Amino acid sequence: MYEAVTHRVKVTVEPAFDPERSDPDQPRYFWRYSIEIANLGDKPVTLMERHWRITDADGRQQEVRGPGVVGEQPTIAPGQSFRYASGCPLATPSGMMVGEYLMVDPEGRSFKVSIPAFSLDSPDGKRVLN
Repeated sequence: MYEAVTHRVKVTVEPAFDPERSDPDQPRYFWRYSIEIANLGDKPVTLMERHWRITDADGRQQEVRGPGVVGEQPTIAPGQSFRYASGCPLATPSGMMVGEYLMVDPEGRSFKVSIPAFSLDSPDGKRVLN
């Protein structure tokens, strides 16, 4: 599990390799990840946009930007959290993701919240250290 707290918003990520949607012969590797966004502050916050930087084991990067997450722009009340699940395909057996959310407070002020960097490791990508 990976966590980051920015501006009193905690983001927790739990990635998992999905062998059912992966095929090393293609090569195609797929990970599911669940994210919880918890509002530790005293005002509601609304998630407006997401920005991901995804890097595979060969160093290829892609950026993903868009409104909200999984088709929603949730408002999270103080002391509450929002959970969602998504996924990421790669052509290599390992990689990493990192990103940020653009949030807005009730006064219309926007701020960025960090999504912690997390590794994507398949059983094929695990390395043995001697």
